[in-house]
Amino acid sequence: MREISSSIAYEIRTGDTLPLKVARSTKLSVSGGAVWVTRSDDTMDYWLQPGHTLHLRRGERLWLSAEGAPFAKVTFSVPTRSDERALNWLARIGERWMMRVSSGWRSV
Repeated sequence: MREISSSIAYEIRTGDTLPLKVARSTKLSVSGGAVWVTRSDDTMDYWLQPGHTLHLRRGERLWLSAEGAPFAKVTFSVPTRSDERALNWLARIGERWMMRVSSGWRSV
């Protein structure tokens, strides 16, 4: 088993504003209702409908608010870093090699 990505979800009620700071580059996905996104260092605001995504940069600040539906759900997905993917790949190769050399039983 390996971690492909991790995610955090928030539910925003209509009329509420959620301030956030992005710690790692991530992807914002919207479901349930439309979300208005204001980003630091960006002159544009974004109006995201359910199913839309927005790629975010590390260090930027966000202000999110829901409109229309009673609430909107936003999910932040953080993919694993390339060095973690490389280590996972090496671990899988090592496991396969050990399976051939040993009795075939895995340790837990």
